Amino acid sequence: MTTLKITSALIVTLFISTLCFASDKAKQQQEIRKNTKDILAQLYKAQPSAKALIKSAAGYAVFSNFGMKIFFAGGGSGKGIAYNQSTKKETFMKMVEVQAGLGLGVKKFRVIFVFEDQKKLNDFINSGWEAGAQATAAATEGGKGAAYQGAMSVSPGVWLYQLTDAGLAAEATIKGTKYYKDSDLN
Repeated sequence: MTTLKITSALIVTLFISTLCFASDKAKQQQEIRKNTKDILAQLYKAQPSAKALIKSAAGYAVFSNFGMKIFFAGGGSGKGIAYNQSTKKETFMKMVEVQAGLGLGVKKFRVIFVFEDQKKLNDFINSGWEAGAQATAAATEGGKGAAYQGAMSVSPGVWLYQLTDAGLAAEATIKGTKYYKDSDLN
């Protein structure tokens, strides 16, 4: 009889834990979706031409990041969604960042990657991505000019917008950053 009570208690505890985790998971997913929507609205306000670029792209990824640097070391973390336009599939992702060099400060920023083709998007989602790029000012390519205004090319067919609390950043930095699937939220 005691074994039955203990087993029943364990099953009930496991069931409640699973429900709580599922509820927490759904809550986290919804929060990331809301942040993504807000970030895209901020981008479209700061750079209206970005809306057409994103609409015509194979997909995009939106991240909200927080970083801190104290003297010679720093780091950051963030969460976001990669969205496949053709399949309408969301993939929840994380990012971590490592910085070296002299500095002091806290930085909150948002990044939006735009992928021109499906292969680049799939590589980003499925293989993760390590970045080590920095660029300044708006980038244009060929005759596409206005469609890419405010974005920087981080690799062929991949564009990046970076937003700060002040709006669209003139300088975009993604040095020492790793992007990967969030196994807890997918």
